[in-house]
Amino acid sequence: MSNEQTPAEGQAEEEVVLYERRGPVAVVTLNRPQYRNAQNSKVTYALDAAFSRAVDDDDVKVIVLAGNGGHFCAGHDIGTPGRDVDESFERRAVIWWDHTRKQGVDRRLSREAEVYLGMCRRWREIPKPMIAMVQGACIAGGLMLAWSCDFIVASEDAFFSDPVVRMGIPGVEFFAHPWVMNPRAAKEFLYTGDRFSAQRAHELGMVNHVVPRDRLESATLELAERISGMPSFGLALTKMAINQAEDLQGMRSSMDLVFGLHHAAHAHNAEVSADSLAGLDARGM
Repeated sequence: MSNEQTPAEGQAEEEVVLYERRGPVAVVTLNRPQYRNAQNSKVTYALDAAFSRAVDDDDVKVIVLAGNGGHFCAGHDIGTPGRDVDESFERRAVIWWDHTRKQGVDRRLSREAEVYLGMCRRWREIPKPMIAMVQGACIAGGLMLAWSCDFIVASEDAFFSDPVVRMGIPGVEFFAHPWVMNPRAAKEFLYTGDRFSAQRAHELGMVNHVVPRDRLESATLELAERISGMPSFGLALTKMAINQAEDLQGMRSSMDLVFGLHHAAHAHNAEVSADSLAGLDARGM
């Protein structure tokens, strides 16, 4: 067993996601620190390849999702040189047509049903425990990555935000807000677009543990190793049971509804301003 970090299987030139085995733990690391680990489609598919690799390895008991550099993830890529919204990728999460051949709502919905909502749902059902190790910014699309995991361990300097209501959009595509915190807190989170500190997120139940920055990695790995001593099949069944309980409470059907509202907002923005993002860029957000 090697602790050497390697690009996730199937990645192209830039190593946007790294994969490392540490005993029974697979550490999957977002690796675009120069862009605060903004998530483009290339990152999405590299993550999926890394998670699949971890699931297929019987010696891996727990998966940790991390972000290289000062921030976990500043959200979807809406403005870096690596933005690849016009590129076609193999579709793995949903069976739908290639978005690049379509226009309007068809184009946006086709892509986002796959690379955002579909992938996060796929990762939520991974049969191994997933822990998000969060430092710095966890914004919008970054929330979706963390919320796809079972636990969140955050450093004291971490903060969480979903500012997309500024675009007139009712939250990110993987709309888990009322389940990862309470509904009143979710309304404040979205209505204000404010940052919630790691401590506030912990008080609301969104974060499991808050630790000093210099203890983030060791505390997360200690938790992962403790969990790895449990029977893998028992962990998988327990995860399935809790996920099903959330879905019976309406989580999945609510996401379907809000995904439609999300795209109604994109279409409205494109109609009134000729820009589905209402003219806002990453700096504006």
